[in-house]
Amino acid sequence: MESKKNSKKDLNRKRTLFLQIGLVMSLTIVFVAFEWKTYEIQENILSGINSIQIDQEIVQVTQQEQPEPPKAPQVTTILEVIDGDEIIQDEINISIEDRPDQAAQTYVPVSIEEAPEPVAEEIFTFVEEYPEFLGGEKALYEYIKNNVNYSELAIKTNIEGTVYVEFVVEKDGSISDVKVLRGIGGGCDEEAVRVVKSMPKWKPGKQRGQPVRVYYTLPIDFKIK
Repeated sequence: MESKKNSKKDLNRKRTLFLQIGLVMSLTIVFVAFEWKTYEIQENILSGINSIQIDQEIVQVTQQEQPEPPKAPQVTTILEVIDGDEIIQDEINISIEDRPDQAAQTYVPVSIEEAPEPVAEEIFTFVEEYPEFLGGEKALYEYIKNNVNYSELAIKTNIEGTVYVEFVVEKDGSISDVKVLRGIGGGCDEEAVRVVKSMPKWKPGKQRGQPVRVYYTLPIDFKIK
């Protein structure tokens, strides 16, 4: 009977020991598992921080600095040191013409001359030689007689009289500036102007042997027959 009790006690002790060993191993595994997860989280956090820092460094590197504007050429001096205390200064003059990108500018004064206003030549009233119709005065009145047309209005209203026409005989004998000094109406004034303008060139008037412009007054008679 005593030997059986002892074997039971031994089994109970071993069972208790196995339970304790199993419990310790379970706790150890659980502890290791917690430690391993914490390490992975820390590793992930650290890797995320490192990636953020690297991205910031890349952004800083890609920034471009604005180039400085080119500086104007300056006159520089070169100092050449020779044996002793003597210093020789060689001056180098840099001119704008030496630079292909800068063209030399030369100021050239420009004077604008205004064209002189045309001066009207004098028109004479009294001259040494008066202008003359080719063929003389008789030919002049014959021309007027053959070319004047009496207006119907003047005939119906029985208008008669003398129309005084003034014009200028130019230096070449042509007729210009025809106007009526005194008219009689009824269409006679317009007819007198038309006939004078249709006349051929005259012999120009002269002053001191040179052709000049001369005023001429011509009376034209209108009579009903």
